[in-house]
Amino acid sequence: MTVRIDDCKTQRNLDDAGREQARALGAAFRNQKIRVRRILSSPWCRCLETARLMALGNIETSWGLVPDRGQTPPVRLQELKEIVSSWRGPGTLVLVSHGFSVQALLGFIPQQAEILVLKPKPGSSAGADLVGRIAAPR
Repeated sequence: MTVRIDDCKTQRNLDDAGREQARALGAAFRNQKIRVRRILSSPWCRCLETARLMALGNIETSWGLVPDRGQTPPVRLQELKEIVSSWRGPGTLVLVSHGFSVQALLGFIPQQAEILVLKPKPGSSAGADLVGRIAAPR
């Protein structure tokens, strides 16, 4: 079957455990009173569903959160670096992305539903410093 961006039935989607993790992530943000200012999601269905279930606010999509696939230069990675390095708030920027995008940016693939906390750092190789990792909710 051909995977199509406009048809969620052709994509790998969240299972019940993934949906529960997304709800728990949103609850954790609310319980910690983290002020979310902007939410960007990959346009792929599993990321959009995660962002919706987190229920933290309006969701925008960005192709910068989708891994480059053999593109030279890696234009999506450059866009992701710009998104991360230029964030100034106020509040928190939430990015709902893919493991391979994180790997391209930071050099490792996080666990599913793991939260990575970044501090913008313009001019650095990743556009930010990794300052924390929060395990996925169980």
